[in-house]
Amino acid sequence: MPMPHSTLSSSCAITIRPRRTPERLGGNRGKRGVGRMTDGLSLLQKRLMEAAADIRDGEPDDIAYQHSILCQTSLPAAKPPEGVLRWEKRQGRATLLVQAGEVLDPKTSRYSQLPLPYGPKARLLLMHLNGEAVRRQSPIIPVEDSMTAFFRRLMGKTQDGRQVRMLKAQLSALAAATFRMGIVNGDHALQVDTKVVGAFNLWFDKDQSQRVLWPSTLKLSLDYYESLTRHAVPLDERAISALRDSALALDVYCWLAQRLHRIPESKPQFVPWAALHEQFGLGYAQIRQFRAFFLRQLAEVKAVYPEARLETDGGGITLTHSQPPVRKLLVSVPRAIGDAPGPDLI
Repeated sequence: MPMPHSTLSSSCAITIRPRRTPERLGGNRGKRGVGRMTDGLSLLQKRLMEAAADIRDGEPDDIAYQHSILCQTSLPAAKPPEGVLRWEKRQGRATLLVQAGEVLDPKTSRYSQLPLPYGPKARLLLMHLNGEAVRRQSPIIPVEDSMTAFFRRLMGKTQDGRQVRMLKAQLSALAAATFRMGIVNGDHALQVDTKVVGAFNLWFDKDQSQRVLWPSTLKLSLDYYESLTRHAVPLDERAISALRDSALALDVYCWLAQRLHRIPESKPQFVPWAALHEQFGLGYAQIRQFRAFFLRQLAEVKAVYPEARLETDGGGITLTHSQPPVRKLLVSVPRAIGDAPGPDLI
């Protein structure tokens, strides 16, 4: 059930740059000088510095995408407690409800309960699927062919058994779950009820060595795909890869990417710590503890989104109009769901 165009957005016009040739993908722009500076730093610090240098050097060659509602809300950051099969988040007027799904087990002919998708891997997978659908302009995604590129670009490594098993568990949870995305507008509410994945073999085949194989293709549901093409927020894959181990850092990056460029240039917006705690702070009983953790994550996000203009103090964060991480020359997208009418192309 697509949301009405007149209320939510203008149409989305997407222009895709050709990717680099394989030998240049993930190249060494700016890394020679960085290498000498990163001696003695942690792997995360090195990764952030290298990504920051590459981002300062030029526009991205590969773009990830996230749905606008999922930039304003988020999936669970950590594994939900046993038996928790429903997840609800709201931020401002945007709402998200995710309900864990059941799948038919071919061995028993009975439905088996799957958990909620959660953590950084669920986020990375969803951004990857979104990106493949937008680039191909099709809801049908060649999963088997695209996963090698996913591991190289977003995971920063080649496929290994443990990582593959964890990703497949999250992919299955994403495929089985039902997503309800909505916006409250005065005394009215608009809502899309959908599954992200419409057709997918959840029971992975194995080869002769019992290695679990990726399915050849996956099809996004038409409702989700249609909504994504009108409400896709472009993200710099170099930043996503650098932040790949932290669900909170990914959420904050996506939130800033869809919000900062929409703030009027003469009207900075103040977000108090209480509101940030409600949006991002699940698991932290005290705002003081959440604030310390959030500021560390924010520093990582700022390293790979250098044009983000914001200031923090004891009361909260002041957000100022900033250029988005992916510029107009690469892509134009609609305003976030629920924005006031008017042109908003980046």
